[in-house]
Amino acid sequence: MSILNVNQIQPVGSGQTVTISATNISTGSATVTAGTFTGNLTGNVTGNATGLSGSPTLSGITSVSTTNLTVNGSAYPSAGPLSNRNLIINGAMQVAQRGTSSTSTEFQTVDRFKTSTNGGTTTQSQETLSSGDPYDAGFRNFYRITNTTTGTDAAHYKIITHFIEAQNLANSGWNYSSAASNVTLSFWARASVGQDYTFYFRTDDGTGQAYSFNFTLAADTWTKVTHVVPGASAVVFNNDNGKGLQLTWAAWLGSDYIDSGHTNEAWAAIDTTSISNVSTTTWGTTTNATFDLTGVQLEVGSVATPFEHRSYGDELLRCQRYCETLEKNENETLIGIGLAYTTTRLLVAHTFKVAKRSSPSLSFVGNSNNVQMLQKGGGWTNSSSVGGTTGRSMCRIDCTCGSAIFVAGEAGEIRVESTTKLIFSCEL
Repeated sequence: MSILNVNQIQPVGSGQTVTISATNISTGSATVTAGTFTGNLTGNVTGNATGLSGSPTLSGITSVSTTNLTVNGSAYPSAGPLSNRNLIINGAMQVAQRGTSSTSTEFQTVDRFKTSTNGGTTTQSQETLSSGDPYDAGFRNFYRITNTTTGTDAAHYKIITHFIEAQNLANSGWNYSSAASNVTLSFWARASVGQDYTFYFRTDDGTGQAYSFNFTLAADTWTKVTHVVPGASAVVFNNDNGKGLQLTWAAWLGSDYIDSGHTNEAWAAIDTTSISNVSTTTWGTTTNATFDLTGVQLEVGSVATPFEHRSYGDELLRCQRYCETLEKNENETLIGIGLAYTTTRLLVAHTFKVAKRSSPSLSFVGNSNNVQMLQKGGGWTNSSSVGGTTGRSMCRIDCTCGSAIFVAGEAGEIRVESTTKLIFSCEL
């Protein structure tokens, strides 16, 4: 066998292609470089392979080492699983079991997201997208808070919060106690007032830690925000069903929480007097200013992959671990058949669709009198009071009426009428 040792092969004349037809080319540890390779590449390929077109075949590749791999135009995860990546529940704002608009605070509209207000008033709502960059990315809903009444005293604030269960983080694959291990947060945000805003994390286990960063929004313009967050030795998540990580978008923070010397992008013990260094007050002083949010994703790794869109049914089941409602549908909602405990009291067992995070509390939207009872051979009677004893998988609904309509020991039925909702909630 003959060996040709050269350090460069150039095409003849003005040609652009060098064709090598041989059964075997042995280059040892040398490098073969060309503007174009035609045919199959076999063996080991190191360095950058760019400009591949057509249907190239790469065989003999057992691993790819890269910090930023793009497949079909989309970033590929740098760590963690390939599915069920998003640690956020209802990040596309699809599910709103309790309602679509409320002037109350806490959990009232979009599931798993709440508005907290101290000073002034806000309206929170689930809104519909019909155009814009988030719409083009596959989103059809967003969460909005509206600054209906301003309040800008030092202790005032208006924020959006989402909580992640501790065990979901403990089992996520994030080595959260190491600064070399990251999670990546991405979301779409829009505000009617252009200014800097603050986002911050808080942990609940161990010695609570906080991490913040600022982002800038132009007025009435959707902006995609992406931020990589490292772990830290003081970050702790217990393997339980308690609060793990709090995510907060601050539309407005009063001066009690602002520290000009606050350090962003670093974990530190929680200090409520030093949450942000953004002192801009424009959103807080603007009546009916709005702040919008959708497409929230938190994933293990240092790459923001495309949003993990889930079906409405899938997202609803995830939300129902924390909240489940009973309400009238197109016809009527029959909650169940139970036992007349006395002549005025009916007990009905109800099994939840999803096992709850913990035993939920029972509350109502609307009038509890619209929970109605049906006795043998009679008609529907409004309840005078409704209570319940709850467990994680089922509950007992206890209805009482103002007159003796039952025979103790006989069967009875309950339903929900009008716009009343029974809400079983065990939010973090």
